[in-house]
Amino acid sequence: MIRRIAHLDMDAFYASVELLRYPQLKGLPVVIGGGRRPVDDALLTRHINRPLDKIPLDAFPRLAGYTGRGVITTASYAARQSGIGSAMGLMKAARLCPQAIVLPVDFAQYRQFSRAFKDIVLEIAPLMEDRGIDEVFIDFTEVPGGQREGGRVLARLIQKTIFQQTGLTCSVGVAPNKLLAKMASEFNKPNGIAVVWEQDLHGKIWPLACRKINGIGPKADEKLQSHGIRTIGELALRELDWLIETFGQKTGAWLFDAARGIDLRPVELTSEPVSISRETTFDRDLHAVRDKIELGAIFTRLCAQVAEDLSTKGYVGKTIGIKLRYDNFKSVTRDQTLNFYTSDAKVIRQTAGLCLKRVPLQQRLRLLGVRVASLAAAADQPEYMRNRPAALIDSALAAIDLEASEPQLF
Repeated sequence: MIRRIAHLDMDAFYASVELLRYPQLKGLPVVIGGGRRPVDDALLTRHINRPLDKIPLDAFPRLAGYTGRGVITTASYAARQSGIGSAMGLMKAARLCPQAIVLPVDFAQYRQFSRAFKDIVLEIAPLMEDRGIDEVFIDFTEVPGGQREGGRVLARLIQKTIFQQTGLTCSVGVAPNKLLAKMASEFNKPNGIAVVWEQDLHGKIWPLACRKINGIGPKADEKLQSHGIRTIGELALRELDWLIETFGQKTGAWLFDAARGIDLRPVELTSEPVSISRETTFDRDLHAVRDKIELGAIFTRLCAQVAEDLSTKGYVGKTIGIKLRYDNFKSVTRDQTLNFYTSDAKVIRQTAGLCLKRVPLQQRLRLLGVRVASLAAAADQPEYMRNRPAALIDSALAAIDLEASEPQLF
């Protein structure tokens, strides 16, 4: 059988779930983001005896005049036409589309619908790789209907069943591998299906911008463009030796294969998390010295939350890192790898604190995050490799150059 891999991506997932709750907002610009605000609570309280779908449009909060620090999680397609996108600050979005309706996130509801659509997929095509709350890979190769019309018949069945049972739409790309399937799922959004064959590489894939390859970010794309490489086809013309010399052995070899549509990764039926993290955006920009006490409390809380997440999920990790975003929206990360695994909050706090000493702290901060990576199942690690006392943290930490530690940070 010909290998057929599908990538299913729910359409504007969070916004679509909200439109099921508030169908009167369909076709209007809607953004989801920020924490719960008093205006949202007031909306529900004021209309407590009225069905949600009967709340009048003029009762919903608008972006006009928004002055908070919230960030957009997702936006409806009508809002996207105004240039609004995920991870954009709500204040910036308010300038682009002041009439847009803003709703708070409701992760409990989104997780419920996520489980629902994945259960439907598993009933029809059981070889599924969970890629997050709103997307999955599916191996169509040996599933009934997975070969018909290159997988279009099976994709249509899954798409139709999800809509019938949840009211949500999705887009599906079917291709010989995961790399091409993910690209194809973007071709006919929303509620579309795209089928790609190996022979379509020249006509459908090579004319696309390099950024369409999942894994090529802004910095890599900027470097490619500095060498006159803007499309995937132009990347495919470069020799392997040149790519390795320019981008390094691993990245260069990957770029060589990706441009040619080569991807041998299997569909992973069980997926392990790469890392566990917590981060928070502050209500106001904070300074490392003047807001030392407040930052210290937030930092300690984040470390404790990560430690609790690790323990709850049964993991330990040995690479501990931090993420800062300054008031100019520039971000930096630092991490340190221990010679043992841990899920201990004190160890995480101490190690992350040392990472903080290696970043500039003159600017105000708008975001702080803590991350633990290099994970392993706690049950698989011998006791001597787990949760050593903080005093025994890898001696490499003591060798870190602390000259940049002024001012002392929380």
